[in-house]
Amino acid sequence: MKPNLTNSDGLTPTNTSLLNEGNDRDPHGGHDTKSSETPDPIVSSGTLDRLVDTAKDYARQATADNTNAAYKADWSHFGDWCKRRGTDPIPPHPELIGLYIANCASPDNGVAALSVSTIERRLSGLSWHYQQRGFNLDRKDRHIASVLAGIKRKHARPPLQKEAVLAEDILAMIATLDFGLRDLRDRAILLIGFAGGLRRSEIVGLDVNRDDTDEGKGWFTIEDQGLILAFQGKTGWREVEIGRGSSEQGCPVHALEQYLHYARIDFGPLFQRITRDNRKATNERLSDKHVARLIKKTVRDAGIRSDLPENERLALFSGHSLRAGLATSADVDERHVQKQLGHASPEMTRRYQRRRDKFRVNLTKAAGL
Repeated sequence: MKPNLTNSDGLTPTNTSLLNEGNDRDPHGGHDTKSSETPDPIVSSGTLDRLVDTAKDYARQATADNTNAAYKADWSHFGDWCKRRGTDPIPPHPELIGLYIANCASPDNGVAALSVSTIERRLSGLSWHYQQRGFNLDRKDRHIASVLAGIKRKHARPPLQKEAVLAEDILAMIATLDFGLRDLRDRAILLIGFAGGLRRSEIVGLDVNRDDTDEGKGWFTIEDQGLILAFQGKTGWREVEIGRGSSEQGCPVHALEQYLHYARIDFGPLFQRITRDNRKATNERLSDKHVARLIKKTVRDAGIRSDLPENERLALFSGHSLRAGLATSADVDERHVQKQLGHASPEMTRRYQRRRDKFRVNLTKAAGL
């Protein structure tokens, strides 16, 4: 069926679902669909209404907060795109989706073209939103699959990898920090993030104890030999072991103990905002953006990659630089690195190893040449 290119409110009861993100209106300002979202027995029951809210909360937690935010932005962008062209995003039309991704790759309004990975993410976001509204977007439909294949063939590029923060780099970075409460916290963030190979969302998602907060993603335990983190990451619940370092200067466990002692934190979020006078923790959880800003700041202050202009070298580093740094610096069996980073396959782990011995196995010689 070809997409309807004239405005229409044409909403049906299946256009929304109980698990919709609380958006009771069509993206283009259509009619209120709240009355058609739920069967009458549910609408008339206060107890079931509360369960609907609970179900919505669980549905939001099915994907990570960053993923939810990205999918929301994807749907909003697509809705605006449809509105400007006088058509509706609901129900899904493969021909329309094909035109949309083609326009994302080759914009007609002077904006920058989207990368192939971003376009694929946009498709995932649209698929997710259609599912919440009771529809299925068939990404294998020829109107979508063939256009995407052509975009990949013409525009695909090797992924741009962030620079790895190596062991000598992390030591130089923490050396730029002082010993006030804020710097004690930031030193622990850098060392634990590096030694644990953690994502920035995993770092700031830690609580002091299990079940301290509803939004917490994990907790930690300090033992004689090191630190054990138990948290919910991208691949589900897992434990990460962080051993004590060879010296107090670079020991992540010592850094955490110092921070906890002076911040007097024994409950709630582990890494908290500090008051303006730098004397007390506020019990307010840090944003994961703080980790990225902290890495860039300490990279600049430590003079890492000073051979490049400042804007270029800062663009090389991000939160993933800590994970890539551990994967590159740790001279151990690859399986241990894979487990620490929580990767499902060794191929993913190798993407993080910036200095991996790529010719450890020489198949040319092994074949007799």
